[in-house]
Amino acid sequence: MISRNREEPKRVNTLSKEEVLRYSRHLIIPEVGMSGQQKLKDASVLCVGTGGLGSPLAMYLAAAGVGTLGIIDFDKVDFSNLQRQVLHHTKDVGRLKVESAAEKLRSINPEIEVIEYNEILNSSNAVKICGNYDIVADGTDNFPTRYLVNDVCALLGKPNVYASIYRFEGQASVFYAKEGPCYRCIFHEPPPPGAVPSCAEGGVFGVLPGVMGTIQATEVIKLILGRGDPLIGRLLLFDALEMSWTEFKLQKDPSCPLCGEKPTIHELIDYEAFCGVPATGGNSPTEELDENLLITPRELKTILETGELHPLIIDVREPVEWEICHLPEAILIPEKELKNRIQGYRNSENIVLYCRTGIRSARALKTLKKAGFIKVKSLSGGIHGWSEDIDPSIPKY
Repeated sequence: MISRNREEPKRVNTLSKEEVLRYSRHLIIPEVGMSGQQKLKDASVLCVGTGGLGSPLAMYLAAAGVGTLGIIDFDKVDFSNLQRQVLHHTKDVGRLKVESAAEKLRSINPEIEVIEYNEILNSSNAVKICGNYDIVADGTDNFPTRYLVNDVCALLGKPNVYASIYRFEGQASVFYAKEGPCYRCIFHEPPPPGAVPSCAEGGVFGVLPGVMGTIQATEVIKLILGRGDPLIGRLLLFDALEMSWTEFKLQKDPSCPLCGEKPTIHELIDYEAFCGVPATGGNSPTEELDENLLITPRELKTILETGELHPLIIDVREPVEWEICHLPEAILIPEKELKNRIQGYRNSENIVLYCRTGIRSARALKTLKKAGFIKVKSLSGGIHGWSEDIDPSIPKY
């Protein structure tokens, strides 16, 4: 099924009358036929994540008749997910994502088995979970899980069907160490914490994960059928604004510590420590700040009401976010402009920084500290925290 150079065993047709009707448009394609559909029925695929990428990925695999679909996710459905995570509907807000996803997938195709994992994929469970599947498809949005999926697939000899998205751009590949490079061959080290904004910080064009997740599903099905030219050794880049595709050839790195000639990685590691960020939805350096450098929304409200300190409140988000909502006392200086524009202020001035949830303001605080500013604090929880604790009329986004 995956190793295309070996003779495959003959398969006994077990398709029912109902399945023949369901998959009839597959069956009349010579490259699929009865034998190919049987391969799909016999196959097992683990979808890591049921969000933007995982939604179209899992939906098309279910519709195609992949016999066993595993879905793993630890999160709950949020209103902000609905713009792109089409497996989940408005009525699902607050539900576990795996429950919501499994319900839709079984509705799409009751002939398949859907296995739910309501947990975080980590170094302690990855081998056990991934070992039960032929192919792993990575639909995550954080670097610790990305490296984890790559490493466990390489160690177990399984294909890793990869995609990632940001704003209007997406990329996809198949990392299969048996036949080509792995993720580490191309991306030797993770970027510094905070260097690459998450979708929550930078946003994502709603239909983009639909495009890239469908590409993932296409690659999975091709691997199962043993047809076509998979994206092994190729990285496909998509620009939705330009509607352009760019392809890069990828080479296996002989010095790769995982799949190279003299590998040094023989077991899974602590990926959060390796990447310097948590795998549960954050690139946040807030946890690294001393509590004395944080100010809660209630503390800031008290200061503003008493009028004693008259702090300078700086919003370090982008102008488009300022338009959504902002504190009336604040001024806007985006994080990337802060270092230059802050020079006009006294370094002894009381300053409170805030952003969406506290990620960028924590980084900005460190920038100002290095520039010599003494009395600087970051608003804990950002403007979302202010909305929760002080003014619920301020919208979250």
